[in-house]
Amino acid sequence: MMPSNETWMVALDALWANKVRAFLTTLGVIIGSACIVLVVTVALSGRRYIIQQIESVGTNIVFAHLDADPSRQIMLQDELTIDDMNAAKAAIPGVVAVAGTRSYSATVNAGGVERSVSLVGVTEGFQQIRNLLILQGRFLDAADISSRSRVCLITTQLANFAFPFADPIGQSLHVGELSFTVIGTFKERVETYGQSEVKNYSILIPFPLMRNYLGDSSLDVFYVQAGSAEDVIPATHQLEGLLASRHTTRTRYSVENFGSILDMTRKIALGLTIVLLLVGFITLMVSGIGIMNIMLVTVRERTREIGIRKAIGARHQEILYQFLLEALMISGFGSVLGILFAVAIPVIARPWLPENISVQVPWESVVLAFLVSCSVGVFFGYLPASRASQLQPTESLRYE
Repeated sequence: MMPSNETWMVALDALWANKVRAFLTTLGVIIGSACIVLVVTVALSGRRYIIQQIESVGTNIVFAHLDADPSRQIMLQDELTIDDMNAAKAAIPGVVAVAGTRSYSATVNAGGVERSVSLVGVTEGFQQIRNLLILQGRFLDAADISSRSRVCLITTQLANFAFPFADPIGQSLHVGELSFTVIGTFKERVETYGQSEVKNYSILIPFPLMRNYLGDSSLDVFYVQAGSAEDVIPATHQLEGLLASRHTTRTRYSVENFGSILDMTRKIALGLTIVLLLVGFITLMVSGIGIMNIMLVTVRERTREIGIRKAIGARHQEILYQFLLEALMISGFGSVLGILFAVAIPVIARPWLPENISVQVPWESVVLAFLVSCSVGVFFGYLPASRASQLQPTESLRYE
């Protein structure tokens, strides 16, 4: 049996007659449903932002470097080389690009002030893999690298230091005993805080030029870019095997990818989401208990009214539905207000958020908040409704 229109109207009139009490009871539902929507929104947006930050360092990357043992002298055959890098591209399926770097500490003198810099020789493909942001000029091209051109790119910090009042493009930069023509300025898309070869004061030059300058062709690190995220783990294992087969057994190499970092990020985000969702559910449980208490008080206050309705023919189910509908209206109205409040917060806060942070309210959180809130209202409203429906008309009419 479905509730009739009359039952709906009686329930609505009862709530309207006690507007303040109904609204105060609704506050807990508003807070709980808003918490659920905001928690899911913040968790998903935060996870998406962190993953984007990690991927901006370079997508689908596997990188390898020598694990130096301080107690053992590094032999020439232990070093990573261009041949290792090219062998990885040829032997590992799914590899779309490879690149290597070699770093060296040097100094730049500008205006009588010396500054330590990191001179980084890069091979072709480095820009494709590391996805650096070119602010002025251009990146090194194949001709620059093959011809060992004395050109370079510098970070914005170094450009401000060496050429504070001039356009750095086309300027000559003296690094120790070398001189380079600046062809571009750059920065990392995501700050790695010195955990990569790019530091605040870095200079990128063609790797063959660095090889000639240092007198050897070893690499500090080389990158392998897989074609898809699914190829990263297989490429990591295959690169480990390749390096082991090309070097002595006593040599150890670290072969890593960002998969573990991404997995850790997802687990942390999931854990925080669960904890915060529990807070939202607890809030809804507390509000549900409040609904039950208020409804029990309401049943007692309206005992005579219930007796009159039963005396003139109201059935058991109609009384039950009436009080269940009152509980459902309180929780449903509260959930709608809470959802609207939660949806409005990201819209209001958007002008103050960084441009690279996008906050979108997922529709799943809205549906979840509404269903949970309404379920809480019906669940905690059932006991008072059942008690009201079981009152005897004769006893109810005598109740004062």
